[in-house]
Amino acid sequence: MFKILTVKDEVRVPPVKFGLELDQAVKESLQEQVEGKMNADIGVFLVITEVLNVGDGKIVPEDGAIFYQVEFKVLTYKPEVNEIVVGEVVDITEFGAFTRIGPVDALVHVSQIMDDKISYDAKNAVFTGKKTGFKLKEGDLIRARVVGLSLGKGRSKVSLTMRQHGLGSMDWINKEKKQKK
Repeated sequence: MFKILTVKDEVRVPPVKFGLELDQAVKESLQEQVEGKMNADIGVFLVITEVLNVGDGKIVPEDGAIFYQVEFKVLTYKPEVNEIVVGEVVDITEFGAFTRIGPVDALVHVSQIMDDKISYDAKNAVFTGKKTGFKLKEGDLIRARVVGLSLGKGRSKVSLTMRQHGLGSMDWINKEKKQKK
């Protein structure tokens, strides 16, 4: 889920930014130090949208930078269990489909792709349902539910399922809608 949060933290402003206006130097330093980073509690910091407050700076011995207490707004993304997400399949392997949801890659395990027996074509990197004939390949847009989540500084793991009504490849969903009409 995307959120805009207000965060209080300390930022290191290096000497090369001393010639800039304070707010600009702080914002650029925050962007360099925070954007793109993962926090297990907050999610991925996508973009600093606004610097709200800059406190007094302090100099640390043997470091030429100035450290400021700052309050800022940031756009974050953190998937949540049971959240419905839309993503693009970026890789197909014999054990599942890796899907990009926002700035995070998630896995739809082969057992969670569809309610059908599935065959895997390694040469073409495609999963095919035996009864339905539905195919899942790289580049497909899918709708899935987050069923497992483990976020951290190291490797983050997000597990998805497409085995529920209204979920799956957008092509499958559209074909099923047409068949019902």
